[in-house]
Amino acid sequence: MPYIAKHKHAPTKTYKARLIIDLIRGKTVNEALNILRYRPDRSARLIETVVRSAQANAQNLGAVPPFTITRAWVDEGLVMKRFRPRSRGSAAPYLRRRSHICVEIDT
Repeated sequence: MPYIAKHKHAPTKTYKARLIIDLIRGKTVNEALNILRYRPDRSARLIETVVRSAQANAQNLGAVPPFTITRAWVDEGLVMKRFRPRSRGSAAPYLRRRSHICVEIDT
């Protein structure tokens, strides 16, 4: 039975989180946590919490370790349009991107 954990509206860009997700897909949970612990990226911290949450979900429902990450994906979330002040009273638009991080583990 798969156990899923999600982090919706994570404050990171989708393409940056996908680079980290590709590193841990198919590995055991302990290997994935060791990889994520020593990554300097902000996305690695966010993904680490999702993996720990999926592991806790599985243990609370009575599953027995070792767990393997069967699926992991990152979808685009909310994109907020913001403006930054520029010279001579003008403004420059930029996008604040969010992500939905999902991790599925199984025994």
